[in-house]
Amino acid sequence: MKRIGIIVGIVIALVIVGFVYYRYYFVFGDGTKAGTMNYFVHKGYMFKTYEGRLIQSGIRTPTQGAIQSNEFMFSVTDQHVADQLNKSAGAYLELHYKEYLHTLPWRGVSEFVVDSVISVRPVTPVQP
Repeated sequence: MKRIGIIVGIVIALVIVGFVYYRYYFVFGDGTKAGTMNYFVHKGYMFKTYEGRLIQSGIRTPTQGAIQSNEFMFSVTDQHVADQLNKSAGAYLELHYKEYLHTLPWRGVSEFVVDSVISVRPVTPVQP
């Protein structure tokens, strides 16, 4: 009887570990986004995280008259990537990101976590 209790305990522990991994650490998707960085901040009460917003250009809605957001809100966990983004305010950026199903306090407030900067190009002002 004691052996069955141990096996049931191990199975329950594995199910809990698998659930936590899937919910918080499983990479649901990844990809790239491009646009002009609107802001990039280091904030938080207990866990200071890097948060940013990228303004994407050229987005059209599939239906006439509908509104679609052209902002990409993201978090950054890597200090090297954060330093690159701090130096690139106002530039046109191509970012690689990972999408998680849920957030963790030490990973940021967004499900989208930028893990690398693909390219940085200065924005040239348009002459009238």
